Amino acid sequence: MKFVQFAYKNKQDEIRVGYVEGDNVIDINKCNPELPSTMLGLLQRGNLDRVKSIKSSNPQSEPMSSINLMAPITGMDKVMCIGLNYADHCKEQNLEQPKVPMIFSKFSSTIIGPSEALRIRTEIAKKVDWEVELAFIIRKKCTNVKAADAYDCVLGYTIAQDISSRDWQKELNGGQFLLGKAQDTFCPIGPWIVTKDEIDDPQKLDIKCSVNGVEKQKSNTLNLIHKIPDVIERLSSLMTLLPGDIVLTGTPGGVGAHRNPPEFLKPGDVIRSEIQNIGVLEVRVEKF
Repeated sequence: MKFVQFAYKNKQDEIRVGYVEGDNVIDINKCNPELPSTMLGLLQRGNLDRVKSIKSSNPQSEPMSSINLMAPITGMDKVMCIGLNYADHCKEQNLEQPKVPMIFSKFSSTIIGPSEALRIRTEIAKKVDWEVELAFIIRKKCTNVKAADAYDCVLGYTIAQDISSRDWQKELNGGQFLLGKAQDTFCPIGPWIVTKDEIDDPQKLDIKCSVNGVEKQKSNTLNLIHKIPDVIERLSSLMTLLPGDIVLTGTPGGVGAHRNPPEFLKPGDVIRSEIQNIGVLEVRVEKF
């Protein structure tokens, strides 16, 4: 299934949860008003089986043209990210590959979806960069999970952009990542969550990013240094993962900071991120 959160164009302040069927969306809350109206609510209450029963009843659908897609999940407890997790990204920085996953975080408030703009505080953030990433969403509460059992904790996958203000990441905060990674709108995700049963192997997916139609990044998740099960084992050995937590798995080479000359995002740019078997996430850039 492809889970979405959306708003009807005539009710922009009311978030709904549904799933995609072709060019249409099934509004879960119209089918069963007793179910939660958010993706996080469905996970927290363990309602996914009830959604599957809706799917088998051939419910009425809504045309995609009548809605705006929002971030497919919001309000999660944690947004975790893996740094330096592609060999080519390490190479472009002349860095050794990390022996263990290098982990940092963003705030959940950085999450935006396809209908929202990436907004840059241009007066203070001068070096804002793109980073296309495969992200996975945690399905249930889990702790001390071994790698062999890790996929049982995964709901599915989405596309993410780990937007990074390189000046605040590397120059203006003592080398600590947070202020460069957690500015408002710095984590676009979407357009939907593809459940894990529809992805044969998340470590065999083409991944690419373009800015204004010019390709900047192109790779395959085969090139992930630390695979998803190892990441889950490491994280869950230190903290309890909760339903809806999202983990960004790292970005391939081709980021703006390490191009010659360096390139950075500016208002008016359009970032197109694509991952095989998931889809396309397109985000416009505006001045904050």
